[in-house]
Amino acid sequence: MNAGKNRMISFCRPALLAAVLAFACGSMAAAESYRTRYDASLFGLPVGRATFESRFEGDGFVIAGSFASAGIARIFERTDGIVRVNGRFASEATRPDLYTLEYTEGKKRQTTVIRFSRGRVSQTMNDPPLKKRGDDWVPLARQHLSRVADPISALLLPAADGASVCNRTIQVYDGEIRADIVLQPAAERERFRNAAITCRARFVPVAGYRKNHSSITYLRDRARMLVGFQPVGRRNLYSPVEATIATKVGTVHIRARQM
Repeated sequence: MNAGKNRMISFCRPALLAAVLAFACGSMAAAESYRTRYDASLFGLPVGRATFESRFEGDGFVIAGSFASAGIARIFERTDGIVRVNGRFASEATRPDLYTLEYTEGKKRQTTVIRFSRGRVSQTMNDPPLKKRGDDWVPLARQHLSRVADPISALLLPAADGASVCNRTIQVYDGEIRADIVLQPAAERERFRNAAITCRARFVPVAGYRKNHSSITYLRDRARMLVGFQPVGRRNLYSPVEATIATKVGTVHIRARQM
């Protein structure tokens, strides 16, 4: 799970998809909390892990987690971080209010804060600031930041039924890259056994990236991605529980388990 500027976990940045595998929840009562662990592997070897605490009360949610590189990935690139997002559930999408990411990667430290208001990004703060970009950079425009979600809450999907989960385009923004994740139903042979719904996912970069970056080009044109979802309690809501993401170095497999 790695490429580009590595603003998320080093092994998952290029797709944005692994980053949005935020949590699996149970039924939502007036106020309930859940703890979930995610493990990522490459060629069967561990490369990363994340643990998330999720709290739900009414239509509001708060998710806080920590992540780290693992196994052989930690030998070559030590990454540790924390992330937190809060927001609410709307009828058509999850609407974040505040997203905060802090991580270290070797000696590098980075903080990203995104504030949302009325379904659009109202403020982005990166510390240290992002570096000046070259002529091949696709810049962000105001219209790119409307009806977007952060990488954690983007794939918590309101849906009337399972059949409608995969027929949508999700707009994701992580503080630099703005991308679309296009979901379509997976073929029967591709479905995860432990997921109620499996979707094919296609990565479409929109802005905030280099046109000719090899990892971005690979993910856009050649990568094969699958995401498995489970229903959340009695709500019309689905969350991700498993995924595979093809990268230039191999296929990353991510699985969730309750703790």
